[in-house]
Amino acid sequence: MNRRKFLNIGSKTALLLLASNEILASTNKINKLTGDFLFVEAEQFDDLGGWDVDQQSMDQMGSPYLLAHGLGVPVKDATTKVTFSKRGKYRVWVRTKDWVAPWKVGGTPGKFNLIINDQTLKETFGTKGAEWHWHDGGLVDVKKKSTLKLHDLTGFEGRCDAILFCRDHDFTPTDDIKALTKFRRKLLGFPDQPVEGGNFDFVVAGGGFAGTSAAISAARKGLKVALIQDRPVLGGNGSSEVRVWPEGHTCQKPYPHIGEIVDEISPDDLDRGKYGTRNARLGDNYFDDRKIEVVKGEPNITLLLEERVIEVVSDNSTINAVITQNTKTGVQQKVEGKYFADCTGDASVGFLAGAKYKMSSSNFMGSSNMWSVLDAADKEDVLECECKDKTALTLSCEVGEVEQPFPSCPWALDLSDKPFPGRSNYKGQWGSEDPLGNLGGWFWESGFDKNPITDVEKIRDLNFRAMYGAWDALKNVDKLYPNHRLGWSAFISGKRESRRLMGDIQLTANHFRDNVQFEDAVFPCSWGIDIHSAHQEFDEGVKGEEFISFATTGKGYDYEGPYWAPYRTLYSRNINNLFMAGRNISVSRDGLGPVRVMKTCGMMGEVVGLAASICVNKEVTPRGVYQKHLPQLKKLMNEPSSKRL
Repeated sequence: MNRRKFLNIGSKTALLLLASNEILASTNKINKLTGDFLFVEAEQFDDLGGWDVDQQSMDQMGSPYLLAHGLGVPVKDATTKVTFSKRGKYRVWVRTKDWVAPWKVGGTPGKFNLIINDQTLKETFGTKGAEWHWHDGGLVDVKKKSTLKLHDLTGFEGRCDAILFCRDHDFTPTDDIKALTKFRRKLLGFPDQPVEGGNFDFVVAGGGFAGTSAAISAARKGLKVALIQDRPVLGGNGSSEVRVWPEGHTCQKPYPHIGEIVDEISPDDLDRGKYGTRNARLGDNYFDDRKIEVVKGEPNITLLLEERVIEVVSDNSTINAVITQNTKTGVQQKVEGKYFADCTGDASVGFLAGAKYKMSSSNFMGSSNMWSVLDAADKEDVLECECKDKTALTLSCEVGEVEQPFPSCPWALDLSDKPFPGRSNYKGQWGSEDPLGNLGGWFWESGFDKNPITDVEKIRDLNFRAMYGAWDALKNVDKLYPNHRLGWSAFISGKRESRRLMGDIQLTANHFRDNVQFEDAVFPCSWGIDIHSAHQEFDEGVKGEEFISFATTGKGYDYEGPYWAPYRTLYSRNINNLFMAGRNISVSRDGLGPVRVMKTCGMMGEVVGLAASICVNKEVTPRGVYQKHLPQLKKLMNEPSSKRL
């Protein structure tokens, strides 16, 4: 897809779409507008430098944004060249926020500058406002052809959505999301209707283990498949961006071929390392390239990376198409299909289509942004490190400058006098003997009282505050680890719970406990009834900001496995052509515990892909597979995954 550059429309009509209510209420102010402006999308900069594109809040913001995720080390500038309609004096507005302001704490860690033609604006951005807003940067003289730079000052999660230059110095842009979205579409010259993205037998939304496996499985049975993923990599929680190690036993009797695709895209050959964990390890261990290679090796799959589903076209309880938006260019396209699979984790497609679903009203399982540290005095650690300043770190270490100071973080969670896993004598539920092995693992989790969809940015930011607060306490209060530094952290959250789409059966924990047998048993579950809540040992003084979890285990939470779960949890109760696979299938909250780990989700996907092939060939609904063709599905399940039609 061609990348569209930001455009200077120079139109009063376009600019009025972004006008504040104060301007719209004044005929005199409207008449004075020239309409000369330049709008710049941050994610469309020519060179992103060390800034990352974050799409997690697109549904709330209407756009991705750039994040300066430097772990306390300023990231490389993002740069771009622009052309103004006229040289002269403009007022500049930067859409940003002070990301710690919701907690009313001191300090503004996400500070950054805007540099125009090597001139730094006096205003420092990322210092005001708990919500996304237009931060006034004052007046600036610009040349017709100019260079812009986003210059990070801290490495502590500064963020920028867009930049607006106006020759109308009294113009104030609105913060209304609907108005801003309409303005963006108009400005970028996009048509009222999305471009055609193709017509497929099977459209899979979500490129985690479930979606990737579903796409491969269906493609090998001859279906024309579209696989839609809103990140540049596949694997979801099991990718290098999140780094949760995939769990669940594959290739179990009586269907030992179910799980072969999962094993193909994610070989289980990583040892548990010096801290006894396979989580938050080096990125290559999560096989991003292998997943892409396998998918691209299937001629029947069209892979659509960096595309997010934002709308569903449906009629009479049947989905006809999904509308996606590219997370960098903003281009929208319409992807049509006969059958669809919601493997988004958040049940985004089903929700937009009006599928019946359930979601906890409180006491959610939280999200994790795992992290790890490295020893700058260890040459092997430095050689393998994934730091954005690796070159500078390597040079320093070569000359013996290995000490790694860390600034005080008054805006982080104040853990100076509080226990946490990784502090002396505190391990958490299943901790390592080495305190460093207890930092940043799966149990560093927050969001227990927050909506995992609408509050996704705040939950992630609370995880950041916990990480930075813990490291501040260890380095500056306990005076430990002088040569260690933060080595890696996920800025994409690893979620455990959100919406669950309802099928013809809702699987509960009691089905596992009582070993209830189903005639349509199709995917094996081997993980415990694993439900997370805030760990009471670590919640004193951080009520509402809990950041360590406790997992259910032992009597009442174990069962005889593998337990084969029913096919009827894998299709929608009320949307005729919608499958689902992953943590958004038809389960109760406690039934989610055993099914949500990634290899199990991947095996759901394999079965869904097989069932979709029957739907296409027999012209039946997903429910019709259960009602009329269950023996055929079981026959396909007994065939090697490599068998192609």
